[in-house]
Amino acid sequence: MAEWVTFSIAAVVCWGIMGLLQKLTTNYISADSVLIWDRVGYLVLLPWLLGTSHLNNMGPGDILIGTLDGIANGLGAWFLYASLENGAKASVAVPLTALYPLLTVLLAVLFLGEKPRPLQWLGIALAVVAGVLMSREAPAAKHVDEKL
Repeated sequence: MAEWVTFSIAAVVCWGIMGLLQKLTTNYISADSVLIWDRVGYLVLLPWLLGTSHLNNMGPGDILIGTLDGIANGLGAWFLYASLENGAKASVAVPLTALYPLLTVLLAVLFLGEKPRPLQWLGIALAVVAGVLMSREAPAAKHVDEKL
C-alpha cells in the first residue's frame, strides 16, 4: 500500500473521531472556546512538528501561504463549531462540511490548471448529491394515538 494511502486512512480515522468530539464539546462550551482548545491541541503537536520540519528552507511566500491556510482552517473550524453549537446534528453538519474538497477541485481547475477526468467529475457530482441528501431533514413521523 502506498504511504499516502496509509496517511489518508489515518486522516479519515482522526477526523471521524474529531467530528464526534466537536459535537460533544459544543454541547457544553461556545464555538469560540472550542476553537481555542482545538488550537491548544495543535500546540501539543508543535514539538514533534518542529523536530520533523525543515523551517530553514522556507521563504516569505511559503510562510504567507501557510499562514493563510491556518487562517482559513481556523475560520472553517469556527463556522463548523458554530453550526454544531446552534443545533446542527453532528451526523449532518460534519459530513456536509466535509464536502469542502469540491471547492478545492474547482479552485485547482481554475488556478492550478488541473484537469479532472470524466470519472472524477462523476465522483464530484455524486458528492454534491450526497451533500444535498445529507443536509435534508427527514419529515417528522406522525404519531398514532395508541388509546384507540
